[in-house]
Amino acid sequence: MDLVIVLLVGLLIGLALGVAGGVLVARSRAEDSGTGEDPAVVQARHEAAVAQVRHEEASARADVERRLAAAQASIEGLQQAVEAAQQQYRDTVETHRREAKERESAAAAESKVLQKLSPVTTQLRSMQQKVDEIEKQRAGQHSALAEQLRVSQETAEKSRQAAEALSSALKNNATRGAYGETQLQSLVESAGLLNRVDFSMQESITADSGARRPDMVIKLPGRKQMAIDAKVPYSCFIEAHESGDEQRSKQLLVQHARQVKAHVDALSGKEYWTGLPTSPEFTIAFIPSEAILNAALDADPTLMEHAFGRGIVLATPVNLWAVLKTVAFTWKQEDLAEHAQQVVDLGRELYKRLGTLSEHVAKLGRSLERSVGDYNKFVGSLERGVLVTARKLDGFDDTALEPVAPIEADARSLTTAEMTSGETPAEFAAFEDLERPELDLTIGVETTDDERDAG
Repeated sequence: MDLVIVLLVGLLIGLALGVAGGVLVARSRAEDSGTGEDPAVVQARHEAAVAQVRHEEASARADVERRLAAAQASIEGLQQAVEAAQQQYRDTVETHRREAKERESAAAAESKVLQKLSPVTTQLRSMQQKVDEIEKQRAGQHSALAEQLRVSQETAEKSRQAAEALSSALKNNATRGAYGETQLQSLVESAGLLNRVDFSMQESITADSGARRPDMVIKLPGRKQMAIDAKVPYSCFIEAHESGDEQRSKQLLVQHARQVKAHVDALSGKEYWTGLPTSPEFTIAFIPSEAILNAALDADPTLMEHAFGRGIVLATPVNLWAVLKTVAFTWKQEDLAEHAQQVVDLGRELYKRLGTLSEHVAKLGRSLERSVGDYNKFVGSLERGVLVTARKLDGFDDTALEPVAPIEADARSLTTAEMTSGETPAEFAAFEDLERPELDLTIGVETTDDERDAG
């Protein structure tokens, strides 16, 4: 639109200039003709006017051409701008179309993905619910765990206080002795021995060194006994572990070994075995912990040999339990031997009664044979004498007399050798061998004079 306006303006300007030039030429000619001037002057003036008009026309044309060139440049720029705008519009439209397609494709793909992910979504919801439940359970468990930790801390604190109280109490000799006796009794009972049956506590005896009272006396098979002491000192051992000074701890452990050695010497001087009827010549010194004995042996490696030389056996719960378990097993074996002897006695008595029963059976068989013979004799006499006469009365009575058959079977006699010969069968020969004096079924049981007299 701007280009057309510029062209029209240029044409109008050119037309106006032409008209003005024509008017000027016509006027100059009229003036020349009216004034009667020289034609050369007029021609010159006319040519000057024409030149001026041409000059103005050329200027106007140049201006118009310049404006036309500018307009053409503007037109080209506008065309380029329009083309660029059209291209941009096409690109924009294409971009929008492509984006629309992409959005549609993305929406379709998203829809497909959502359809495929629908089970996953359900599972995720279910998993989320489970996670929530687990979280609730975890929170509850965390609370319970915190409560248990609090209770554990309180228990640990109480245990620490109890341990401190026990440590303080064990420094007293009387308390330490009672603690050792209680632990010893628990150990003996766990091995299967019974109080007041297989062992006794604080039994008074009379030894060569005077009246004594060992902490425990173990009863062994064969009326044998064994003394155990439970009052070993270990106060220095406790102080050594409570002390934070290493040098001080070593000194206390050395003193602990000396205390144990002095206890061994004192226990050896009591000679408990001399106050028991039948006892091995040693006394067991019960030490309630392996660490107590090991600490003493580390400080004094000769302590064990010294104890053996004085007739003292240093025993910890491990090896003493093995010894006590062996004693309990020996008692069981002795009970089995006593039951075996009772079985032997019952077998011998049963065998004698079977012999008596066989005699009665034989007498009963002979009696049955005599009864069958008498019955057959009675039947023969009945057939020969009574029924012959009775049949003669058959014509007076319709009642028929049934025949009486004799007994053909014989009483069965005893055929086994043990019931007829009086000899001992092989099955019972072992019971007779038990009466041989060289066989002794007892296990380490000593027979006293009273038992021999009773036997």
